[in-house]
Amino acid sequence: MTGAMLADLLKSMGFLGLFLIIGVFLRAKITAFQKCFIPASVIGGFLILILGPQVLNVLPVPSGWVKIFSLIPGILIIPVVACVPLGLTLNTKEANGEASIMKGIFPLIGIGIGVSMLQFAIGFITHILFNSSQDLYATFGWELGIGFVGGHGTAAVLGSMLREANLPYWEVAQGVGITTATFGIVGGILIGIVLINWAARNGQTKLLKKPADIPESLRVGFEKDPAKQPSVGRETTFSSSIDVLAFHVAIIFVACGAAYFILAQAKAFKIPVLSSLSLWAYGILVMFVIWGIMCKLNLQYLVDGKIKSKISGCFTEFAVIGAVASLPLRAVATYIVPILVMVVAGYIVTTGVLFYACKRLLKGYWFEQMIATLGMSTGVFITGVLLLRICDPDLESPALANYSLAYTVTSVTYFALLALFLNLLLGAGIYTATAVALAIGIGALIAAGIASRACFGSEFKGN
Repeated sequence: MTGAMLADLLKSMGFLGLFLIIGVFLRAKITAFQKCFIPASVIGGFLILILGPQVLNVLPVPSGWVKIFSLIPGILIIPVVACVPLGLTLNTKEANGEASIMKGIFPLIGIGIGVSMLQFAIGFITHILFNSSQDLYATFGWELGIGFVGGHGTAAVLGSMLREANLPYWEVAQGVGITTATFGIVGGILIGIVLINWAARNGQTKLLKKPADIPESLRVGFEKDPAKQPSVGRETTFSSSIDVLAFHVAIIFVACGAAYFILAQAKAFKIPVLSSLSLWAYGILVMFVIWGIMCKLNLQYLVDGKIKSKISGCFTEFAVIGAVASLPLRAVATYIVPILVMVVAGYIVTTGVLFYACKRLLKGYWFEQMIATLGMSTGVFITGVLLLRICDPDLESPALANYSLAYTVTSVTYFALLALFLNLLLGAGIYTATAVALAIGIGALIAAGIASRACFGSEFKGN
């Protein structure tokens, strides 16, 4: 890489940064964006897309920058995914130590995994239905589960995996993933708010007795009162030695560097299976080892989960705006009908399964746990927290603890299964991938039912 290439990278990142800030401003000023809780990265990305060379061509965006925008997500998503195990804890007590939360967590994990696998199945079935008329590429349909449960950031994982497999349609697939993620986050929030209003009026919420107004700070995207602004995290190291952000980033980059090295060696020696794994998969495995060693040496105090999350969030914001800004509109528009069909089917199945399963299998605060899982199943973790805070403004219920722990286990399992489905799609074909997705999805829901019976007893008949 030359100095000019590095300069172009910095310039393009500066351009993305400018539109991230513009996205923050537009989110704070435009009511429609506030009501749908559209992230600033998505707003800024679509603004570049519309004003750029693909549509209106009023922004002087060099073609080289657009190429950088499309590649940035695949690079930045590696540290985002690799840092998932860092700081991972499975606390089995609530903050007050009075009650175990494990009883609710096992059924919720099964429900979360089951819904995500059914989303994959819906996407694959859509592929089967439309393939004869549209000649879809081999992995089409995968994007529903990628976009809904994974969100915009995981759409970059999809692009990275297909690019590593030397598949020519990786940019189109990444664009379709971004599209389903956008439908997911907007539709999920709107469906969630409708359900919250229904639940409040029908006595299904424990804490919310009438539909509540959403706090202004959540709508506009920032808190004006410094006294109410939450802390980013703990300073586990002092700047006299190393800045705490630099320390956490260093650990994450070590895992990424090791992942690159291990994959290079596996390919050099042509080791079966290992040479075909994705970089982010090695990143997760290496981070599990690093975090395990730190725990063994009793160095857990050096890592703060909030700090790690903010670093991951920072990378994700730039990955998302880059992916949206480089979305191949014309290619994605070719598949708009099957995209809309699988998105609508995804809304129906996701909402229906979550509502029924959570109501039948969870005991206590079932709706609060369901609405948080709905946010996660159509957007990202913070979307679930957002919907939960609408019906539990002060987070008094144990729902957040259950949801957070279930999300951690579900997300690790979800990422582990991504490689399986890619191999199935490219090797065994769409029908096999559909059968496996349905089998895992139904199996996970059955496991959730067994867990509910074991945890709450046979006398529990649902809410």
